[in-house]
Amino acid sequence: MPDAEVIPLDDGERRRRRSAARAADGTVPPPHAPQQPQQPQQPQQPQGLQEPLADLAALVEGDPAAPGWERRVAAALDFLRRRLEGAYEVDDLGHDPELTDAVLLAALRPLYETWFRVDVAGLEHVPDEGAALVVANHSGTIALDALMTQIALLDHHPAHRALRMLAADLVFTTPVLGELARRTGATLACMEDAERLLRGGELVGVWPEGFKGIGKPFSERYKLQRFGRGGFVAAALRTRAPIVPCSIVGAEETYPIIGNLRTLARLAGLPYLPVTPTFPWLGPLGLVPLPSKWKIEFGAPIATDGYAEGAAEDPMLVFNLTDQVRETIQHTLYTLLMQRRSVFF
Repeated sequence: MPDAEVIPLDDGERRRRRSAARAADGTVPPPHAPQQPQQPQQPQQPQGLQEPLADLAALVEGDPAAPGWERRVAAALDFLRRRLEGAYEVDDLGHDPELTDAVLLAALRPLYETWFRVDVAGLEHVPDEGAALVVANHSGTIALDALMTQIALLDHHPAHRALRMLAADLVFTTPVLGELARRTGATLACMEDAERLLRGGELVGVWPEGFKGIGKPFSERYKLQRFGRGGFVAAALRTRAPIVPCSIVGAEETYPIIGNLRTLARLAGLPYLPVTPTFPWLGPLGLVPLPSKWKIEFGAPIATDGYAEGAAEDPMLVFNLTDQVRETIQHTLYTLLMQRRSVFF
């Protein structure tokens, strides 16, 4: 008979064959049948965070004896749950009211309340509902005055009105800043967006001095720059929205401009590059604003619903109303400056 092919056996196979032979001889009981290898357990899918967050928030909110910090934690958990679930609203211009109030403006409220110690007057002149156009002076190197005005209306107005700000193109072409501005309710300072918001019954804010205002030298503080061509007045006339003059004192002293690096500003594509007593000498610390005392005053509204249809097309009327708003703000600024005891108190 031909030789069989010899196949080497490993130790495990050799032991198995030896056990089988002993079982055939009756010397040992047959081994148990080998167990089928267990199928690996599928990893459990992690449970979503929404339900635990909701339970924790409900637990704390439902306890009337819970201390204040626990209630704040509950509010934060509830906010996080709604963001995870997508249970929040964003309009077609990108405004996210919940994120604006709970995160973006919350980061600025210490500046408003503790650093600048803002006093607000004339809130009764801002309507509780419906369209209105808030027109304010602009200053301070960085547009903090617009954000402080937004906080004043949202936190201290009886109706907690959200201010939809009209901003320059540069804001929306700047990475990150443009998206944050959209979230806070800002939109492009153009006639179409202004009229759209006013027709929708929104409270709209505009700073007609633009970069001329926030970039002017400290020697020209509280002297209003030109108000452009009066586009904001035309928008108010077309939508019959009242114009509310707003005067802001204190912003001029946050970053006093003592110089302007115009050549570098042009190379960087900026309207100005300021030199202040602290910037750029102190590096990043130079970006900390000085703690000037602020006051924001809203004046009596200027009605526009009494003008005839098509009044916005009358350039003389638009010019006169623009000048009236500008003079009202300038006069109020002088009055507030006379009442001020000190820049910082």
